[in-house]
Amino acid sequence: MASACGGDGYAPVPVVSIGTGSPAGIYHPLGAALAGLLSLADSTRSYAAEVTGGAVENVIRLAAGEIDLAFATGNAIHEAYFGSAEFGEPMESLRIVAPLYPSFTHVLVSAEQEARLVSDLKDLRVSVGTPASGAEQMSRRILEVHGLTFEDVDARYLTLAESATALRDRSIDAALISAGYPLAVVSEATDRGDARMISIEPERLRELIARYPYLAAGEIPAATYPSVAEPIQTAAVLNWVLAPERLSNDVVRGVLTVVTEAREGLEGAHETVGQMDLDHFQDAPIPLHPGTQEWWIMGR
Repeated sequence: MASACGGDGYAPVPVVSIGTGSPAGIYHPLGAALAGLLSLADSTRSYAAEVTGGAVENVIRLAAGEIDLAFATGNAIHEAYFGSAEFGEPMESLRIVAPLYPSFTHVLVSAEQEARLVSDLKDLRVSVGTPASGAEQMSRRILEVHGLTFEDVDARYLTLAESATALRDRSIDAALISAGYPLAVVSEATDRGDARMISIEPERLRELIARYPYLAAGEIPAATYPSVAEPIQTAAVLNWVLAPERLSNDVVRGVLTVVTEAREGLEGAHETVGQMDLDHFQDAPIPLHPGTQEWWIMGR
């Protein structure tokens, strides 16, 4: 502490870092709004939203102690906590802090392609999300239940903005984009006629959920995107605020206070905030943080 103080005896305020995602997605603007509200409410700490590669990177960095809070998808959290080929040994220190919004996989096909099913994407140029993102992981799972791997398609690891540009320029044939709706890049691609959306077949969704029960069947309602007149059947996964078990209960309670009592301050970041529901705690893919358990049991 002495070495951290300046010559005037001033001790810097500790910074709590929040792993988010790309600025073009939902994670980063939402994380920045959360950091701002937490910094205003907590005079003892400063909160900062970090741009990252997304859910998978966030989980790994959180377990390594490089960040303090993180946004991540249920699939990434489950596989990291219990261990998998991608994550290695179980990361048992991870805990759920709060539920966010659901992400839905948008399957976009270039207007020049005739593909009607995900299985038709074989040998096509497909954007699968950025490396170390929950979207990339979802793309793997969805292709898997259609009998495909990344080796069966020409996988392109693109951001949301890059995917929209590539569809416009015809440099890719399709994109698997997992995010909350509505998404500006999807609106742009469909409104310009660069791409159309296709549904995932019901039997494939059932197979996906049977293999990965932390996923769910979802629907993107008709007219969510002006040029998409029919509802789109697809896969959904919940997003969560995640922390290591060692994180202070005070910080956890601060997050829960913002998402319940100051939610209007988050709504300007993205309208998916309206889809946040505390009832999702019962669907948590791993244990709750002790501070969350205490907050929930005490009736908030």
